[in-house]
Amino acid sequence: MTTRRVLLRSGHGGLAAGRTDPTVPTQGVRVTQPDSFAAAPPDVRELLALASDLALQAGRIHTEGRQRALELETKSSPTDVVSQVDRAAERLIVSRLREERPDDALLAEEGSRHDGASGVRWVIDPLDGTTNYVYGYPAYAVSIAVEIDGAARIGVVLDSSAGRLYRALARHGAFVGDRPVHVRPATDLSHALVATGFSYDAGRRERQGATAAKVVGRVRDLRRGGSAALDLCRVAAGEVDAYWELDLSPWDYAAGTLIAREAGAAVEHVVAAHGRGPAVVAAHPALMGPFLELLTEAGALSPRAGRAGRPARR
Repeated sequence: MTTRRVLLRSGHGGLAAGRTDPTVPTQGVRVTQPDSFAAAPPDVRELLALASDLALQAGRIHTEGRQRALELETKSSPTDVVSQVDRAAERLIVSRLREERPDDALLAEEGSRHDGASGVRWVIDPLDGTTNYVYGYPAYAVSIAVEIDGAARIGVVLDSSAGRLYRALARHGAFVGDRPVHVRPATDLSHALVATGFSYDAGRRERQGATAAKVVGRVRDLRRGGSAALDLCRVAAGEVDAYWELDLSPWDYAAGTLIAREAGAAVEHVVAAHGRGPAVVAAHPALMGPFLELLTEAGALSPRAGRAGRPARR
């Protein structure tokens, strides 16, 4: 990580410094328990309540941070930035977890790691979409997943730019607020609205752009939001038909994957043709096969020997 710092005024995005940003209404988010969640075990419901509360508290840090100057550092590349808001949100989440759940493991984007003994692990992105946040572009979020005995059981994503709280419990559905969300009905791939994202590494980004150029003429259109967690939630809510992205880390997609799956989407973590980590691909189950074939043909996914167009799974 470089030590170069840049100061930005909180008036970015057309806001005067010191004014409240009306696009970040996290103070007014209500947390209710959908009926389907009531059937979950009490200990799981308690973890969901804690994850939801942590996300809301971190979202308030996002809100407050927009009223001050931002101090930025770069990480993996000159375009990969981290702010004091990312770190403050992570400190808040980690501090509460160590106080209330000291035996749990955790993995967080800005460096917090803890090996636990309880069988529970928290996977945390305190501010997904930092570049959007810096520019005042309304697509950034808190993402918290809870794994129990190695399996994702709880997903919470707070869209703090819009005040939307997405939640899912494994086998109990997905909701935004108290409204259930469902993947968009299946369509022909040529009519699918598809979301994607790009790497911070310029060379990889060029290669991913070439892939996107091959995809865009075979689908309805492409969207690029800048937050993997929110893109997966948009698949869950039926706001896009499909999504793919490379060069992601577990905190980017852990919660969103569960939310999308509980909304009826298929989500695959498959071998990418290049870059680090798996490719994350989400779509209606009936659309997944043709979509994987298209992504393999376009150069995003690594073909599986003997099965053209179908990638090897990790």
